[in-house]
Amino acid sequence: MRVFLLNLILAISWSALTGNATLTNFCFGYFVGYLALRVSPKIPEGTKYFQRLPRLIRLGSFFLQELVLSSLRAVLEVFSPKLQSRPQVVRLPLEITDQTQIFILANLISLTPGTVVLEITPDNSEFLVHTMFVDDPDIFREEIHLGFEKRVREAFS
Repeated sequence: MRVFLLNLILAISWSALTGNATLTNFCFGYFVGYLALRVSPKIPEGTKYFQRLPRLIRLGSFFLQELVLSSLRAVLEVFSPKLQSRPQVVRLPLEITDQTQIFILANLISLTPGTVVLEITPDNSEFLVHTMFVDDPDIFREEIHLGFEKRVREAFS
């Protein structure tokens, strides 16, 4: 946590020193600060921060990719004269057990257009997910396990 705060301070300092308070400049300053902290001998090599940040970025970029693709699919469904949707409720067994990871996974699935988590079983072992476009429930389960669930587990373990 201290390394993250130090990186934020470096990014703010970068923005202040360059006199350019834009999001792009802040992100560049954050990246430069990350690199500076990474090569600094005073920061312990084994800190989780340097491993977790790239994983969080991968999760975020995967979510944005899925968000764009599912949004396009929903838009095509709305504007096409013939409906292509095949709505279905799918029981999705979970491999993760951590409450925080389950919460994040449920929100990522629900934020993606065309899918929503209807229920989490009381023992937190399964989701009931309503999805608009599914031909084979097994393929849908595999896509969630290899996509969102895998990346959430990597980012938050």
